[in-house]
This record gives sequence, structure tokens and C-alpha cells, in this order.
Amino acid sequence: MRGWTTLVPLLRDVVARARCAGSLHAAKLDIRAFTSLSHAAPLGAAPPAVTGLRQLAKAAGSAPGLASWAARGALAAAPSPPHLLHGLRWVASLAGPGPAAATPYGAAALTAGLSAAQRRWLALWLGGCSAWVAVLVVLGGVTRLTRSGLSMTDWKFGGERAPSGDAEWEAEFARYAASPEFRRVNSRMTLDEFKAIYWMEFAHRYWGRGLGLLFAGPALAFAAGRAVTTPLARRLALLFAMGGTQGLVGWWMVRSGLEDPADPHAVPRVSAYRLAAHLTSAFAIYATLVWTTLDVARPGAGAGGAAAAAAAAALARWALPVAGLLAVTAVSGAFVAGLDAGRAFNTFPTMNGRWVPEEYWDVPGWRKACESTAAAQLHHRALAASTLAAVGALAWRARRLPALPGRAATLTAALAAATCLQVGLGLAALLNAVPVELGAAHQANALTLFTLALALLHALRPGPVKAAAARRLAVYVTPVAAVAVVGIGAAVTQVH
Repeated sequence: MRGWTTLVPLLRDVVARARCAGSLHAAKLDIRAFTSLSHAAPLGAAPPAVTGLRQLAKAAGSAPGLASWAARGALAAAPSPPHLLHGLRWVASLAGPGPAAATPYGAAALTAGLSAAQRRWLALWLGGCSAWVAVLVVLGGVTRLTRSGLSMTDWKFGGERAPSGDAEWEAEFARYAASPEFRRVNSRMTLDEFKAIYWMEFAHRYWGRGLGLLFAGPALAFAAGRAVTTPLARRLALLFAMGGTQGLVGWWMVRSGLEDPADPHAVPRVSAYRLAAHLTSAFAIYATLVWTTLDVARPGAGAGGAAAAAAAAALARWALPVAGLLAVTAVSGAFVAGLDAGRAFNTFPTMNGRWVPEEYWDVPGWRKACESTAAAQLHHRALAASTLAAVGALAWRARRLPALPGRAATLTAALAAATCLQVGLGLAALLNAVPVELGAAHQANALTLFTLALALLHALRPGPVKAAAARRLAVYVTPVAAVAVVGIGAAVTQVH
């Protein structure tokens, strides 16, 4: 009697798994456990287990791609324990992958069939790549703040060799001396001063190339060790293409600063549009890496239990638009950086005594958001205040959901704290005309905010989608994204 009593809840668990995942493949080990348990079960008191098996067959019939399982639902009609045990063993034999099994996708597909140790090493590697990209983004910010980005006047995909002797340094300095930035801004610069900004740009470029080695080498090693599934291979290929394209976008950006501005009194700088594209694509690479790391490290659904899942879904409805607002604010910050707008209107809360400065109207139409120093800064201020209020509301909402999983609650609180810190760093940088240290800290904390928002969305994500159409569509997301990335790379090589 005790064996059947234990079997019934286990059967119910399989039904729950089948309804959640849309597949009985994930329940393979549980079904085999039922079979082993059933060998020791007494032959009496079978009706509850028969009912459970009928529920199992019903769930199989409702799961996408499992119609053939439903066709064999006759096993659920087993009237006696011996037949029931035979049916359970038969189900266990069918639980492996086959034409009737639904194909996993999303986080489950990335790690399907991998051991815990393989997932752990993959997550460590991808997390290390994410940290490398974060340093690269901050290093790029320091390069911009120190006005070092235009010191190298050429670019080679395979890399540039640093000058090694006095003659080579003189030749490199002569090439920089022919640039608009030297003629208009740095005409009194010495060779030693040039070396300082050259090494900064050189470090930025080679840190990016180092990422390619850090990414490609272990990826090949994991693939050779059969630790890379086909969906994960597609994701890794996308990331590699994004990294290569980022180098092309970076040179496309720098090239815009090597031309004489139309205004004879203007300071040569890279195009704000291209700088925003370069920074946005860096954030896209970082986001894809972080999300893939989380998928590999935590492939299961974000919340367990009906109450926790409901609380997570309720907070997700708030978290998604807040994350979107964070992204828009970050992009607006890229235009502030591109226009060097942080070194103007260094007062708060007004802008040189006015809530809306007169210069706001100098550029007509939508272009003012991307080409006007006053507009870029005013918009960034407004978006930052909106983000602070939105994150505060999100934290308040989270506190009113007692069933919210602990990880999601912690991430929401951390996001609120990081947002407050970001506003404080932004104000300090503004009031001090953006010194290098504060500007770099503001950009680094923006990455922290971005990371926390991604981790929160990942923690709040629902279980696998059941719709067959969504499953089929998911297969094409990565290839389409890869084609778009390659198209962008090809386009920027053709645009001067």
C-alpha cells in the first residue's frame, strides 16, 4: 500500500512537468523512478495509480508534438496493477528523444544533454567574457574622456603594430599631426604627450581584440569536448559575428572624426550618431553575453510554485517597461557623450538658471535630440529622473508581492540602490564638468544597472512557452539576428 501511495504524487508531478514544458522528455528519470518503485509495490490499492496514469496520458495528448503518445493512451485503461506496471515500463522506454518528443528551445535547448559540470564551466567562461566586455566599455569611455580616440589615424582588421623606436614614433606622430584634431586643438602637443593618448587608444583596441581570442579559443575547446549544443553553437556564432562587426563600427566611428568639420571654429570629434551606434552595439553584445551566461547557469524556469510564478508574472509586467526605459536613457547618454554635452550647463536643477535653455530651440525638429547640446542634456536629465521614479515604483511593487521569489526581490532592491547611485554619480559628474574619474564611474555603473535589469528579467521569466508556433519561430531568431549583424558590418564599410 505504501508503494502505491508514493507513486501517485510522483505521477502527478510528471503531469505538472508535462503541462509546464510541453514535453514528457524532461520527466524521463522520474518515469523510470516510478517503474523501479512499482516493482516493490503491492498489487492491491491500484485504482489511484490508474487514475494518475490516465492523467499522464491526457497530459501527453495535450502536449504539442506528442499526438502519437495520445494515440497510445490505451495504456491508461489498465485495469490491474500488473498491466499498470507494464505500461509504466513502456512509457519509460519511450521517454528518450524521438520523433514524438517536442524539441526544447530557449534556455533549455542551449544546455540540453549537458552535465552540471559542463554547464558550470560554460557559465564561468561566458561570465568572464561578459566581464571582459564591461572593462572594454569602460576603457572606451576613458579613451573618449581623455580625448585619445583619434590618436591612431588608421585601422587594420588584424591589428596594428605599436611603434618601437624613435623613428617609428616620429612617423606616427607626423600622421597624427596631419589630422584636424591636432591642427585645431593639439597643435602644441609634444611627442611624449602624444604617446600618452596613443597608448590609451592602443590599449582600447587590443583589449577588444583580446576578447576575440578569449571567446574563440575556449569556444572551440568546448565544441571539441562536445559541450556545445547546436542552439548554443548558433548563439556563440552570433556573438562572434557581433564582436567582429563591432570593430568595423568602431573604425567607422573614428573615421568620422578624422575629417575637417564644416564649421571652421568647431572642435573635431566623432559623429554623435556613430558614437551612439558604437556604444549601443557594445551594450547589445554585453546584454547577449550576460543573458546567455544566465541561460547556461540557470536553464530552468525563473520561479517555482503557483504563487511564486504569479508574483513573478505580476512584477514582470512592470519590469519590462522599466528595463526599456533604462535602455532608452543609456542611449540618450551616448548622445550626451558624443556631443560632449556634459561639459555644458553645469548647474542643477536648472540649466544655467533656466528649466529649458534658449539653445534648446536652435536645432529644428527631431534632430535636436541628436545634434543639440542643450537638448541632449535636457532629455537625458528628464529620462534619468523618469528612470529613478520608475525603478522606485518597481521596488515598491515588489515589496507588495510577498510570494515573489527571493532572488527577484533581492535583484529589485539592488536595482533601486544602483539607480540612486547612478543619479548621484551623474550629478557629481555634471557639476564638476565631467572629470575622467567621475565620467568613467558613471559609465561603469550604467553597466551595473544594465546587468541587474537583465538578471531581474531573467529571474522573472516564465516557463517554456507551449505554443508550437513560438517554438518554431524561436529557431530562426538567432540566424536572422546574425544576418542583420553581418549586414550592418557590410554597410559601415561602404559608408564614409
